Amino acid sequence: MGLLSAIQLASRIARCCLCQLSTSKSCFSTKSALLGDKNILLMGLPGAGKTTVGKIVAHKLGLPVIDVDDDVLEKRWKMPVAAKLAEVGGRCFLEEEGQTLCNFSASGCIISLTGSNPLHAEAMQHMKQNGLVVYLDVDSEDIIERLSRMKVDRIVGQEEGVSLKDLLCYRKQFYEKWLDIRVFCGMGDTVEEVAEKVLRAVERYQEHDEETYVSTRCGGSELSNRKTYFSDVVIEGLAADGGLYVPKKGFPKISKSQCLRLISMSYPERALVLLEKCIHPQDVSALDLRNMVYKAYESNFSSERVAPVKHLVQNQYVQELFHGPTASFKDLALQLMPQLFAHCLPPMCNFLILVATSGDTGSAVLSGFSRLSGTDRHRTGVLVFFPDEGVSPIQEQQMTSFRERNARAVSVLSDFDFCQKSIKRMFGEAGLTGHFAVEYGTVLSTANSINWARLLPQVVYHCSSYLDLCRDGVINCGDPVDVCIPTGNFGNAMSALYAKQMGIPIRKVICASNHNRIVADFITTGQYDLQGRPLLHSHSPAIDILKSSNLERFIYHISGRSSCLVKDLFTRLDVEKCFQLPEHLLGKMQEQVQAGWCSEDDCLAAIHNVHTQTGYLMDTHTAVAKVVADRLKDGSCPTVLCSTAHYGKFAPAVFKALQIQNVPQDPMEQLKVLEATASRPEAHREMLKCLREKGGHRVCQADYSVLVEEVESMIQDSFLKVT
Repeated sequence: MGLLSAIQLASRIARCCLCQLSTSKSCFSTKSALLGDKNILLMGLPGAGKTTVGKIVAHKLGLPVIDVDDDVLEKRWKMPVAAKLAEVGGRCFLEEEGQTLCNFSASGCIISLTGSNPLHAEAMQHMKQNGLVVYLDVDSEDIIERLSRMKVDRIVGQEEGVSLKDLLCYRKQFYEKWLDIRVFCGMGDTVEEVAEKVLRAVERYQEHDEETYVSTRCGGSELSNRKTYFSDVVIEGLAADGGLYVPKKGFPKISKSQCLRLISMSYPERALVLLEKCIHPQDVSALDLRNMVYKAYESNFSSERVAPVKHLVQNQYVQELFHGPTASFKDLALQLMPQLFAHCLPPMCNFLILVATSGDTGSAVLSGFSRLSGTDRHRTGVLVFFPDEGVSPIQEQQMTSFRERNARAVSVLSDFDFCQKSIKRMFGEAGLTGHFAVEYGTVLSTANSINWARLLPQVVYHCSSYLDLCRDGVINCGDPVDVCIPTGNFGNAMSALYAKQMGIPIRKVICASNHNRIVADFITTGQYDLQGRPLLHSHSPAIDILKSSNLERFIYHISGRSSCLVKDLFTRLDVEKCFQLPEHLLGKMQEQVQAGWCSEDDCLAAIHNVHTQTGYLMDTHTAVAKVVADRLKDGSCPTVLCSTAHYGKFAPAVFKALQIQNVPQDPMEQLKVLEATASRPEAHREMLKCLREKGGHRVCQADYSVLVEEVESMIQDSFLKVT
């Protein structure tokens, strides 16, 4: 029985009795012991509507309602709250209010806290022992307007010279500290709408079993009957049947009124609100998630806006996703994902993260996991496989500069697809994974975009780019935009499609390929054909990929979640190197995505032309997106180009594009020359710092058994050797 239904049942067989005791006041609603007599505590700023919402929620549930101001403080003090405040002053008021609440208890009630209760830690600890704290997160401008209507010009704790807006902002840190559930209120939401959100939020909190994940290949198998939670998919990465995890109930929605609020928020604030909607609070608590988000995005990025959107030319805008520590869009996910991973780790096990990278993922994973501390860091190892001579010199330098005992990058004398296929094969061999678990107490996991925790944070920046365009007056909230993404593995494109599912008005997701063009050909024809198709090296190596893992998620969704079809198609791809999407699904796919490809010459020409016109220097992957967007644009709405890497990571190709002669051999000097050439974006300081460190690395043959030996050696080095 869920919390709401059980409370309702209890209220029908119970009475509420208010008792004034000599040292305390208690309110009891005799009810079923199933819920442990929990209260629902409504918390929020003064003017958030706690009292009114509390009455509506209590009426709908048939429960007693208690307003702390009216039913506790004033009855205890025998005077109005305002009179008490005037009598003792703000500081003494907060202490007396807190102590009064410490001597109060209740069971099975809806309790509307005061706006200042969360400032008293002892009182909140007391109330949380028997209550679920629901934070009514109302926009400050709405609060100020309501308080003005109520003729309130000063609240508890407001000193002379401190504006009401500043005090409200200061107060929010205390609400964030104590909340169990956030009810994110849109601009202009009515109290009835807020009350409905409270009911849905509490019900969601109690129905953890309903917020599970399924494999894209799982139909009627035993795996489909197992409850798989967020914490499970973070650790497992790949499903046991070889499929990818997706939310069973789909993505949560954000309303237009909520979008309007998000517009004025910072990137970490947006990320927190959006991720709370996607991660159940019983998997990661609101406070833990907040700490992770702010650790990931507050100081690790060189831009205050984290992923800023800037005008490029005409109706095209570029979202700069390269301001993280490794100058790649992968940082947006991989500064957060390791923290989620460490949080979800079961006790008494070591974990080895296996990563195949075409360039950017490797250094981003190594950077993200290196920021873990304490036992989390000692229990987690990272092994990166990258194609030898298949990444840029700077990408290689970034990866090999990590030389810790439990963090290593190894090059393979093959391509990215071999590295990725080998890792997936290891996950699929029960004898191998069982050997590692029994012999070394070590479990394998992955940080590639096949891992849901890698993909989810990428949804945030696609939402954020739209909100930035609204904030800057380029569009009105609700207007459509197109997004053009250089893609090989389809993870970035899939995250944009998920942002669309959440309610962001993305009209088309445009997939831009280089001359390998596997994604472009598939979206155009519906045929995925690897037969006789060699992997070609390019100026944009991060998308030099022939097997696009995240297309599996996309096909799963457009097929109406047909796991049988997905399993059949991708089994056929493994065996026959080819499959054909059914005709009716080709049309569905093309309703959501478009695709094109870019030659090597066109890529370099785009870099040269944009730099000549604007002074802006694109990297090669952004140039691929620019070329394809130009070909497919219809001019009816803005297009956002995802700039997935800083130009400095691909300096030799950029020099070639700009037709600069006498290029220095030293990568550090190359970056200095490019920095002097480009008017924007500015140089990437973390990348320059990395180049000062000289690294070395192992090279291994393109042999699956050799890679397995590398994994076993890494486990021994990471977890068995005494240092």
